[in-house]
Amino acid sequence: MMGAIRQEVLSGIRSEAQFERLRDSLEPFVDLLVDSEDHVQAAAFFNLCRSHGVQGSSVDFLLCAVGHRHGTPIFTTDRDFSRYAEILPIDLLQ
Repeated sequence: MMGAIRQEVLSGIRSEAQFERLRDSLEPFVDLLVDSEDHVQAAAFFNLCRSHGVQGSSVDFLLCAVGHRHGTPIFTTDRDFSRYAEILPIDLLQ
């Protein structure tokens, strides 16, 4: 799991007890570290999708780049990723 995913999942939880339970549940998931090449790949993915008329956020494409490098599927309910997967070499777990 990327640190950005951990942060997003934990953000907005109002109850401290619920936050702590979820934080503890996520603890076994090792963070996938992001390196410079991931940012370059994310930009390339952004440009490739844009050339096909598909727009997305920089964070979305960073998730795609890290998932691609590690060979891990992206678990999402966000429909944008289905459009990315039509163009990019990523796997989705929906």
